[in-house]
Amino acid sequence: QLQLVESGGGLVQPGGSLRLSCAASGFSLDYDVIGWFRQAPGKEREGVSCISNSGGTTTVADSVKGRFTISKDNTKNTVYLQMNNLKPEDTAVYYCAARRLQHMCIMNRTLFTSWGQGTQVTVSS
Repeated sequence: QLQLVESGGGLVQPGGSLRLSCAASGFSLDYDVIGWFRQAPGKEREGVSCISNSGGTTTVADSVKGRFTISKDNTKNTVYLQMNNLKPEDTAVYYCAARRLQHMCIMNRTLFTSWGQGTQVTVSS
C-alpha cells in the first residue's frame, strides 16, 4: 500500500527552525517527484517546494525562498523540508505529496496524486 507519512511539525517561536520529514512506504521515491504544500485556515493549499526524482532539481516558492530547503535521502526513502527563520505566516498544516513516476518538479497540486495526512506547524511567541 502506497503511503506518505509526515512528521516533525510542532510549535516554534518566530525565528526558530523545524525539519519536516516525509517518509514513503510501499513505493520507492527514486522515481517520483515529491512536493511540500501547506494550508492555513481559510486559505487554499499552496505549493512550498518540490524536488525531482533524482534530487537534482528543486523549486521553492518565493514566500519561503532563502529560508526553506528541500532535500531527499533515497537510502531512507525520505524527503525533508528544513525550515529556518520561521515566521507567524508560515503557520499551516504541511503536506507532502508524490507525482508518481515523474521527473519534472512542477508545483501544481492537481498533478500530485498521493498525499500524506499532514503535520501542523505553528509559529507563535
